[in-house]
Parts: sequence; structure tokens; C-alpha cells
Amino acid sequence: MARDIFTAEHEAFRDMVRSFIEKEIAPYHEQWEKDGIVSRDVWLAAGRQGLLGIDMPEEFGGGGDPDYRYYVVLNEELAKAGVHGPGFSVHNDINGGYLRQLANDEQKARWIPGYCSGEIITGIAMTEPAAGSDLQGIKTTAVRDGDDYVLNGSKTFISNGILADLVIVVAKTDPSAGAKGVSLLVVERGMDGFERGRNLDKVGMHAQDTAELFFDNVRVPAANLLGEEGMGFIYLMQNLARERLSIGVTAQAAAETAFEQTLEYCKTREAFGRPIGKFQHNRFTLAEMKTELTVTRSFTDECVVKESKGELGVDEAAMLKYWNTELLKRVVDRCVQLHGGYGYMTEYPIAKAYQDVRIQTIFGGTTEIMKEIIGRSLGV
Repeated sequence: MARDIFTAEHEAFRDMVRSFIEKEIAPYHEQWEKDGIVSRDVWLAAGRQGLLGIDMPEEFGGGGDPDYRYYVVLNEELAKAGVHGPGFSVHNDINGGYLRQLANDEQKARWIPGYCSGEIITGIAMTEPAAGSDLQGIKTTAVRDGDDYVLNGSKTFISNGILADLVIVVAKTDPSAGAKGVSLLVVERGMDGFERGRNLDKVGMHAQDTAELFFDNVRVPAANLLGEEGMGFIYLMQNLARERLSIGVTAQAAAETAFEQTLEYCKTREAFGRPIGKFQHNRFTLAEMKTELTVTRSFTDECVVKESKGELGVDEAAMLKYWNTELLKRVVDRCVQLHGGYGYMTEYPIAKAYQDVRIQTIFGGTTEIMKEIIGRSLGV
């Protein structure tokens, strides 16, 4: 199906992103996977190319363009190339929203220029060892003491956790107030008591640094409070919709790419004297995947358009995240099967995809949590 949600400017941007990936990411990604982390150079290159902070104010070095579709193009092309190392979507789609909407002028002047240039890499610390999808269950605390908050606790599974120079930390500033006692604090590299643990050894997405973070009596200046004290949970709920849309967009593009690679394989790989795609079972499997991807593409693009207009609902974002990531998992699994033994060999992109996609139904809120959100929206 032809897509009608992009303009000529978006497609020109897509060409630029493809060139950037070919030059600045693809030649190095295999080594980054061995290293478990990307080079900071790719962040600086992305900053020079204008890929960071596209929607940030121009006076602070941003692109000044609120059109979310540019981030969609960037995320799609990274997914198509199978290069998950650079955590640009965490920086752009997630953290950018908090900084753009909540930071005051002094904070923007202090952080946004480096954010846009790639000199300041960002992360967000929500998940804890004993609190994943249940954000109200976090134990990290921040107690006001004069002009500072004293931060104590730990976080885990933090994307960009090793590289991050600036981390938005979700903490309880009033543990007795439940959801109304949660606040967002910005912790910066070098603050006393802020330590990083392991760069976690994951099943897939090996080039993406994912870390444990520890806070031992970290004195965070009150000037680093993001937004208002006690409003953190509301801010999280407001911004999680775009995070889930971003994950859904990436999942759709990755699933389409896996399908296209497998379709080509089925046309050229022969068994019993004919291409394996000629066997009815395989042909039906391909037909099923193509149909599911085509139907899902329509809903995905509808959600992108709604988000660009500021109209995307929390329930719709949950539906997209749930459906697209589960579809990605199913598609890749079937594509591995169609590849046979070669699908299990890591030199084939489909084997790499099999490792990388499993996390998609977990991070950003599990499938089960997405169903809970959708169910509550129905009044049940």
C-alpha cells in the first residue's frame, strides 16, 4: 500500500538518514555489538547532521520543527537497517518530551544545546530491581534538604545507562502521598554518589548500552527538579504514549523488513527442485504475514498522524504498542522457520532480528500492562 502521510521534505530527510546510517553506523555496528556500547562519535555525528532535537527550540540549537513524522522516519530507517545500538529514540522520542515541556528557561539553556549537539547523551531511570511496570511501587527517594534533594536508591535496565551524561530519575519526594508524591529529578554525570553498575549482558540489542544505576546520598540541586514537585507520575503518564508509539513504529518497520528479506529468500532458496515459496504451506504463511502487516500499517500511520496533531490517546498508543510488538515477534519467528537452518545462523539478518526483537513486548510497558490500559479505557 502506498503511504500518504509523508511529504517530499520527509522523503528527502529519509534519504539523508539512510546515507547517515550507511556512513556513520553500518561500518561500525558489528564492533559496537562486540563492545556492548556505541562510540560517542556517532552521537556527535548525529548532532552535526541535525538528527537530535529536531523539535527543540532553535534558540537552544534545536531544529525548531514540532513535526513528529521526522522522528518516525529516523526510527523506521534505523529499524530497517537493523542497527539498534544508538539509543536515539530514547533521547529524542522520550527524554526530549520531558525536557521540552517541563524544563524552565534556565534548564533549557543549560542542557538543550548539548542535547542537540550530541555532547550530552540522555537516559531516563524508571525501572527498579523490584518495580518494573508498576511505577507506583518504586523505592528510590529524594528528600529535600535545603537547596538540594538527597537521592537514594537504584535503577536497572536503563537504556543509554553507561553513556548518559544526564539522567531523568523518577523518585518519591513524598513516600506517603502515593502517586502524588513522585517527582522527576535530573542527575548529571559526576555528581557525588552517582555510580553505574554493569553494562548488562542481554539476549539481543548488544550494541545498546543498558545499565544499572545507583544513587547513594546524591545531592541533586533543587534547580534540577523537572517540572513541579509531586507531578512526576502525571508527567510520566502524559509522555508514555509517545514512547509506546515510537516502539510500535519501530516494530512495524522491523517486521516489514524481516518479511521482505524472507520473501526474497523464499523466491531464491530451492528444495525438491523448486523455490520454497512455491510450496502451498509456505505461500500461505507469506500471505498471512503480508495481510497482517498491511492491516497494521494502516493503524500505525493513523496513530502517527494523530500524534503529529497532538490527538493520540493513551489507549490507542497502548493498542499500537501491544499489537505491533506481538506481531513483530510472530513475524520474525515464522521468518526464521522459513529460513530453515540458515535462520539460526547469526550471519543471516533474520537470526539477529530473532535476538533483538524479543524485548519489544516487554520494555515501554509489557503487553499485559497494555491490555490493562486498554481494558480500563473500556470502563471494565
